[in-house]
Amino acid sequence: MASLFRDRTLGQSKRDTSTAHSRAASSCFTAATTPAAAAAALPSPFGDLTPTLSAEDLRETAYEIFVAACRTSTGKPLTYIPSNTSADRSPSSPSPSNSPSLQRSITSTAASKVKKALGLRSSLNSGLSKKGEGSPTTSSGGSGKGRRPVTVGELMRVQMRVSEAGDSRIRRALLRIAAGQVGRRVESMVLPLELLQQFKSSDFTDQEEYAAWQKRHLKFLEAGLLIHPHLPLDKSNMASQRLRKIINGALDRPIETGRNNESMQVLRSAAMSLANRSFDGSLSDSCHWADGFPLNVRLYEMLLEACFDANDDTSIIEEIDELMELIKKTWGILGINQMLHNLCFSWVLFNHFVTTGQVENDLLYAADSQLAEVAKDAKTTKDPAYSRILSSTLSSILGWAEKRLLAYHDTFDSGNIDSMECIVSLGVSAAKILVEDISNEYRRRRKGDVDVARNRIDTYIRSSLRTAFAQASLFIYCFFSLRKMQSRMEKADSSRRASRNQPNPLPVLAILAKDVGELATNEREGFSPILKRWHPFAAGVAVATLHVCYGNELKQFISGITELTPDAVQVLRAADKLEKDLVQIAVEDSVDSDDGGKAIIREMPPYEAEAAIANLVKSWIKMRVDRLKEWVDRNIQQEVWNPRANQEAYAPSAVEVLRIVDETLDAFFQLPIPMHPALLPDLMAGLDRCLQYYVTKAKSGCGSRNTYMPTMPALTRCTTGTKFQGVWKKKEKSLNPQRRNSQVATMNGDTSLGVPQLCVRINSLQRIRTELEVLEKRIITLLRNSESAHAEDFSNGLGKKFELSPAACLEGIQQLCESVAYKIIFHDLSPVLWDGLYVGEPSSSRIEPFLRELEQNLTIISDTIHERVLRDVLPLFRTDTESLIERFRRMTLETYGSSAKSRLPLPPTSGQWSPTEPNTLLRVLCYRNDDAATKFLKKTYNLPKKL
Repeated sequence: MASLFRDRTLGQSKRDTSTAHSRAASSCFTAATTPAAAAAALPSPFGDLTPTLSAEDLRETAYEIFVAACRTSTGKPLTYIPSNTSADRSPSSPSPSNSPSLQRSITSTAASKVKKALGLRSSLNSGLSKKGEGSPTTSSGGSGKGRRPVTVGELMRVQMRVSEAGDSRIRRALLRIAAGQVGRRVESMVLPLELLQQFKSSDFTDQEEYAAWQKRHLKFLEAGLLIHPHLPLDKSNMASQRLRKIINGALDRPIETGRNNESMQVLRSAAMSLANRSFDGSLSDSCHWADGFPLNVRLYEMLLEACFDANDDTSIIEEIDELMELIKKTWGILGINQMLHNLCFSWVLFNHFVTTGQVENDLLYAADSQLAEVAKDAKTTKDPAYSRILSSTLSSILGWAEKRLLAYHDTFDSGNIDSMECIVSLGVSAAKILVEDISNEYRRRRKGDVDVARNRIDTYIRSSLRTAFAQASLFIYCFFSLRKMQSRMEKADSSRRASRNQPNPLPVLAILAKDVGELATNEREGFSPILKRWHPFAAGVAVATLHVCYGNELKQFISGITELTPDAVQVLRAADKLEKDLVQIAVEDSVDSDDGGKAIIREMPPYEAEAAIANLVKSWIKMRVDRLKEWVDRNIQQEVWNPRANQEAYAPSAVEVLRIVDETLDAFFQLPIPMHPALLPDLMAGLDRCLQYYVTKAKSGCGSRNTYMPTMPALTRCTTGTKFQGVWKKKEKSLNPQRRNSQVATMNGDTSLGVPQLCVRINSLQRIRTELEVLEKRIITLLRNSESAHAEDFSNGLGKKFELSPAACLEGIQQLCESVAYKIIFHDLSPVLWDGLYVGEPSSSRIEPFLRELEQNLTIISDTIHERVLRDVLPLFRTDTESLIERFRRMTLETYGSSAKSRLPLPPTSGQWSPTEPNTLLRVLCYRNDDAATKFLKKTYNLPKKL
């Protein structure tokens, strides 16, 4: 994805748009256009010269200095051979009268020592030799194919793009100078001044060419003596004022430059008085006209540029050893030493790599190798002027490198990854020199406390990955914004309604997590092996950075989540997977570290995505449980408990509450979460409480046996002869005794508490109790099918069963059953049972009326209530006595153990009716009126033989 933001080539990646000196060919040189000429160079770290000096001016003057230094270095008289004669000379017979250095034949086939030192590949044939057959070497007025350079001097002319005519003019002038000043060293001359004095306008066929030639030399006098002097100028210096006035006038109107011309003598006098100044105030033997900074290094830079093949500017010529030997002869004129040479050559190698399209990595390696020499120099010198140049040059190199390395994901891809190591090495080398050898802050600290290379790589990794992450985020967010706009447009277009049925796309952060994972993988496989050379834990730093970047986005997302949604779960699950992958990479990368990777891991604060999911699920559970509780409150108040509501005679609310519970469980297991087993107990507990609440509400207000139990009658005493005795006389008994009002108040006509309605409540609780077992089995099935379930999740039933509601149902059924029984006996049948006691004669209080009405109520109960509620107990009444006694013995022994073998204990009353409960069996035996039951009860518990 980051490739969308990446430039096509390394050379086009965020390249500086500012330019320094031009590399255009001279007007008299017809060489083909090269990449170096077309590409924009970096700003020179050596500073700006006067804007009136062009690159062509610098190159021509540098060549003049080069020829002058080489031709006068032997101290022998110079002779001149015209170019037409030289052109006819055989390559194998160079002119013996020319400088030995310049006229040395190009016959060397040995590998270049300079190239070998720089780590550059050497070929047996020079680049010029390969492509120079057709290289133009004639003057601008010449025609036809140029010949191949056969001497080092001629090679330098071609390399510096100087025409043969210009070269001949320079040599002719130097011969004239030497003829008049035999034995004079070139360092004691102001070369532009000497050259101006040798030629007049009549020596040029083109007056415009002469004017340009004169102006160039005047501008160099101005640059070397006034603008960039070797020694600072006092503003009150009269010679400088006079020279400036002369030059300004001459630039507007050419002056006569003959040897004995008055204007020329004035110019010479002013220029020489400035050029011969020294630090101690005495007159110097050397003339300082081209050794002021930055003029000197800019001229020297032009000479070093000649080391690059004019026909293949990505390579250095094979004759660099010979050429470099001659270039160094200019050091005396330009004030260059070995340290400045090393620094300038490093810059030239690096800058040439940039201006030639950044395609030849060997140039970067060469620059890096040369910087090793610069590093040695920086350790041995304290010269502040050199330090300023060094700092400026290295800062320029480091700035260019860091512009690519601080966002190396934008700069490098599979097509140019090989250049990354070169650029990293160069940047690290520059940074180490700047910090270790220049920085005072570093010198004040122990060197063991600072690892420059590792710190720089650490910075590059973090910066680039933050940038890559930001770009990936921006792209995704922009993409989704456009997609939303498109979706709105589609919705407005009725012809595209079908597109609405497409599945929802993944949420933004889920996609971002996937991209970040891919970015981490690519980092580990592509970039980290390169960066590991300087930082042993490059991959760990990378994933830690990505972890923090994504974590910041995730934190904002989590803070805005208010409920559990599929998008939220997808994001959190993607984040959890990403975190595990990143941590794994960090651990693997740091396995050999002293702390085992703890430092890297500490940089990666946990996302706690699972905890966030758990919290959201718990909120979802609470919302569902609260909603179910509200539903119970609302619906149970409206329930009429009508036995005719359905064939099973249970309340619709019971069916509905079970349906809601079932749907909630389904919805829970459909949540795309990785922790169903862990969160299931929370859901079960909430649903369990809701069902318990339903049971409590269902039996609420139905009373208990204490509710319907009448109060005992008042105590009375009577004696013989009182009128109370008359109540026992038959004749005083009223034929229509008035029944007493029930001891229990009616329920204000509430039909919901009638026997049928109470039976429906019992059935409803029984229905819930039965379905709970089904639900528990279904939960196990759902859990087994969930993606996150493990074998240990089924080893116990904890959290997978309803703990409260089954017991609540049993208790509720028991309570309602007692309420039904006591209500029928002491409330509904009170007129035929309780209210007739002590009224009238015994004959009027027979049991038959009560039994008839009781039978009607029992019929209603049997027709209404679910058969499983008294079903387990009723068969006991049909069982023979011997079987009951045997079952009772066995149950008692199982309950009380060996202590019951000698004498069966009397089981306590539990209040629960069950065929497996000893007290229930004993009560059934007590109701038997047969010999076997009577004998067993008399023998075992000494109970009466008669009921």
